[in-house]
Amino acid sequence: MGKYNADVVFENEDFTTFDFVKAEFEECRFINCNFSNTNLSDAAFSECEFENCDLSMAQLRNTAFQNVNFKNCKLIGLPFDECNSFLLSFNFDSCILSFSSFHKLKIKNTSFIKCKMEEVDFSAANLSKTIFSESDLPGAIFDNTILEEANFSSAYHFSIDPDLNNIKKAKFSIQNVSGLLDKFNIIIE
Repeated sequence: MGKYNADVVFENEDFTTFDFVKAEFEECRFINCNFSNTNLSDAAFSECEFENCDLSMAQLRNTAFQNVNFKNCKLIGLPFDECNSFLLSFNFDSCILSFSSFHKLKIKNTSFIKCKMEEVDFSAANLSKTIFSESDLPGAIFDNTILEEANFSSAYHFSIDPDLNNIKKAKFSIQNVSGLLDKFNIIIE
């Protein structure tokens, strides 16, 4: 593997000792790979797919993710807010993102499908038109977050204060609307 890699499939690789400084990956697939605690700072991933990978606790200082898809990945404790914000875009399907941070990021139109997102920090982020389909959000932080037209209709265990967040035209279901009323400490039956 060189510093520039295009259209390569990496399978069952342990990248925990690889030097990712200035490494570039374009249209690559990573399957069953281990990146846990790896320094991915200054690396660039464009049009890449990660499937069944572990990136938990990886360092992401100035890492570029442009149109990247994560499926069935462990992404625990990731500081996505330290990524390179230029053209930053990714989607998550069946991933564990607990204790990660998206603080102040502009990630409109992102999809979180069937994700576990315990205590994820979305404070001051722009999540307009983002989809949280069947995602579990216990303790997730929404503070001064833009959630215009976001879809929470099948999400659960979230608590969002409508007074502290922009939820204009956001979608909720009758089953989960109680997550908007938590601050009132009322019982809904």
